[in-house]
Amino acid sequence: MSTLYIGVMSGTSIDGVDAVLADFSNGVQVIGHQALPFDPFLRETFFQLNQSGPDELHRAALSANALAKLYAQAVQQLLVQTGVAAPEVVAIGAHGQTVRHQPGQYDGTGYTWQINNPSLLAELTGIRVVADFRSRDLAAGGQGAPLVPAFHHHLFASLGHSVAVLNIGGISNVSLLSPHEVRGFDCGPGNVLLDHWCQRHTGQAFDLDGAWAATGQVHAPLLAHLMCEPFLQQAPPKSTGRDLFHGEWLNMRLQGFDRLAAADVQATLTAFTAQVCVNDIQRHAPDTAQLLVCGGGAYNRHLMHRLQQGLPAVTVSTTDAVGIPPLQVEAAAFAWLAQQTCMNLPGNLPAVTGAAGPRVLGGIYPA
Repeated sequence: MSTLYIGVMSGTSIDGVDAVLADFSNGVQVIGHQALPFDPFLRETFFQLNQSGPDELHRAALSANALAKLYAQAVQQLLVQTGVAAPEVVAIGAHGQTVRHQPGQYDGTGYTWQINNPSLLAELTGIRVVADFRSRDLAAGGQGAPLVPAFHHHLFASLGHSVAVLNIGGISNVSLLSPHEVRGFDCGPGNVLLDHWCQRHTGQAFDLDGAWAATGQVHAPLLAHLMCEPFLQQAPPKSTGRDLFHGEWLNMRLQGFDRLAAADVQATLTAFTAQVCVNDIQRHAPDTAQLLVCGGGAYNRHLMHRLQQGLPAVTVSTTDAVGIPPLQVEAAAFAWLAQQTCMNLPGNLPAVTGAAGPRVLGGIYPA
């Protein structure tokens, strides 16, 4: 019986798709990885769909088709790269593109919306697709996020000491792994504010290596003001997204700081992103011995330096140190979640999401 699964992930940074082919026959082995960028029009459409606007249903439906086609392209490239035939793959775990995340809001259940067309993806690839992972957890009273701590536990629990796994995508989320329990939650902004400010002032999509932030000075009063965001003080379980942390949120908090140099704001936003994560680790897992960082933020050297400064007694490194590159971890998680679904096993951790109990996640779209 095949143990090959594909995970495709497009995260809250809204920059493109990561796809991995994973073999779960003996632990987790990633045997192929492809990354494809969003074209500018699709990227802008996803940004727009984070807020209400005209003709939303039409634009969302067409962007779902475009995303499924990009997913299919990534899958086909994976199959060519690895020499694996489509029938050998049990399933594709397709996360979709999150554009709204409102768990528990409005009617007590709320919603989370990942734009996707799994039927089209199954049709284009000839492979079973598992999608819509978050909704069942919400239906059971959970946050629907983060879902990756269960996979992080599967992947890193054998290290034998207290480990924190920090994923820095658009939003940052942390998994706290000790020998006795697994916890996890969203910390706050990851790259979302850094990318927004960098694009606005330099025209670049992101601050490469954090080099621009490194030229600025952290402004302590602004940092303290940013740290007053109420979400940061909430107790887990908790999750967030671009619904909260976006350009307008930043504009509101920059009022009264108009004279700051743009580089100083970037330096302060980097310090803010790091400090939020540092505070959560110190508050909830003070015995952490090792911090493993994945996601795009793992490649921001200045941000990594800020994390190490904030946690001087902790060994801080990217997940490369334990054999899996940072941009492969989350896509591999959704390959693993697809396996859980196909085996009729739970994919959530109630202690993490707040759901009423373990649940089999996602819907299956046959090949």
